[in-house]
Amino acid sequence: MLDHTFIHLSTIGPRTELNLWREGVVTWDDLERHLERWPMSSVRRRRLTEDLAASKRNRDRAAYFHDRLPAAERWRLYREFQHSCAFLDIETTGTNAYGHDITVIGLYDGKRMYQFVNGENLEEFEDAIESFDLLITFNGTLFDLPFISTYFRTFRFHQAHIDLRFVLKRLGYRGGLKAIEPLLGVTRDPQIQGLGGYDAVILWQQHLSGDHDALPRLLLYNRADVVNLKVLMERAWEELHRNLELAATRELP
Repeated sequence: MLDHTFIHLSTIGPRTELNLWREGVVTWDDLERHLERWPMSSVRRRRLTEDLAASKRNRDRAAYFHDRLPAAERWRLYREFQHSCAFLDIETTGTNAYGHDITVIGLYDGKRMYQFVNGENLEEFEDAIESFDLLITFNGTLFDLPFISTYFRTFRFHQAHIDLRFVLKRLGYRGGLKAIEPLLGVTRDPQIQGLGGYDAVILWQQHLSGDHDALPRLLLYNRADVVNLKVLMERAWEELHRNLELAATRELP
């Protein structure tokens, strides 16, 4: 998908991108050749040529394209950077980092689950996250990422980021993660079925009070929050990609 994407380039918007695809210009190499005969000013041709060259140089840097793609189109990064992608979700004692703690951070790379627990290994998160180029969250733009950045005072994210809340909203799925999951056929373990964010707070309090069953249940809840993101990302990518393919076959009004 990345090689077929042009909307991160100077002066190319969604309509122009679709027109190029319809004309058979579907890859960066195609566009490079097309520029030689495409009527435009010398300034625009030079800018596009430079942008294409920069795209090829930076094709292994997700953050480069994150900064240049419209927010609504960052889903296109997923397949290209799936090999260095982490799904992320946090559990906390409150709704903001001021006066509240992170209790658990869950990371999932598509094969292995990593969980960082307050009082045990939470500080290891900062090193672990460095090995990933792309992060995928649900509502991480407004909650998880700013909470983490505030909580770990000197830490800053350098990764590209896809927020599934807004990707799924574009496809017509609204509400929280637990409301959307069953609409896409995603189920949860009966032990955590029906639990929400407030329950995660209570489980942490019970853990601190000595309840030995509370932390394993909280970790199971966090695991579902993170692992299910991969299923939702895959389905969203397929649907959005299919929509683009269909749009490329239709005539523009």
